[in-house]
Amino acid sequence: MEYIFTSLVPVFGLILIGYLFKKISFPSHEFWPLADKLTYFVLMPALLIYTLSKAKFDINSLNLVLVSLLAIFLTMIFLIIFNKLSPTNNSSFTSIVQGGIRFNTYVFLALSSSIFGNEGLILSAIILTFAIPFINILCVTVFAIYSQNNKLDFIYLVKSIVKNPLIIGCFIGGSLNILNISLPISISNIFKILSEAALPLGLLSIGYALVLKDMKNVKKDLFISSFAKFIILPIFIYTLGNLFNLNETMIAVLVLFSLLPTAPSSFILARQLGGDLPLMTTIITVQTLVSALFIILFLKFF
Repeated sequence: MEYIFTSLVPVFGLILIGYLFKKISFPSHEFWPLADKLTYFVLMPALLIYTLSKAKFDINSLNLVLVSLLAIFLTMIFLIIFNKLSPTNNSSFTSIVQGGIRFNTYVFLALSSSIFGNEGLILSAIILTFAIPFINILCVTVFAIYSQNNKLDFIYLVKSIVKNPLIIGCFIGGSLNILNISLPISISNIFKILSEAALPLGLLSIGYALVLKDMKNVKKDLFISSFAKFIILPIFIYTLGNLFNLNETMIAVLVLFSLLPTAPSSFILARQLGGDLPLMTTIITVQTLVSALFIILFLKFF
């Protein structure tokens, strides 16, 4: 029990502090969107570059990535099939899919580091390198199929990937690793210092973004999205992890990955491409809170 609290309290405690800061408008309501921008465009890419440049890639790393991508894809297929059997409106379905397959990068890296140490941080960064662009492709494709937005075409998809700072960070860090390029110590230390600020500021920003609203009108859609996220995706992850003979730590990191709340950036994509914004906001908030319970169960059994 002590291990559970030492792992979870710092992460979800920072999220709670961020929410309290919102309630008392500290330091100001204008500060947090700018802080989130700093984290997204500078601090998180620095963390990914620093971590991936020092990671060790092997055949197990490839299997780790394959398991995560295949499980995400199968979960999306599950949601599409379920929507055929019990349809909802198209804009709501795009938000359901985002809730079912996207994940919160900040929480993932913070928990992986807290629970599994540096090995967990490296494994999670490897997953991020491939999962972030893959999920972007899937989500934009779902919007293209289920919405009438004329902004959506191949060029938009490419831009959404190429301009994503997290993807850029993964690409730079992975390239440095594969090409066996070592950064000068002074530059490496700059990335290290920036990376240490990424997770606490990112978690505080998550707390600030939480919006607690009436959920009566979206109960079914919220349930389906969260069921896919916290039940279906973990089942696929765990089954495939064993089929690919991954080691215990890799399977544990993957299961943790599957239990994460959806990404706050889901709201941005929903706003840009015509998704259901109230539903997306509710999914983000509820999953952020509910994920803590599933992660407690994860820590008790893994």
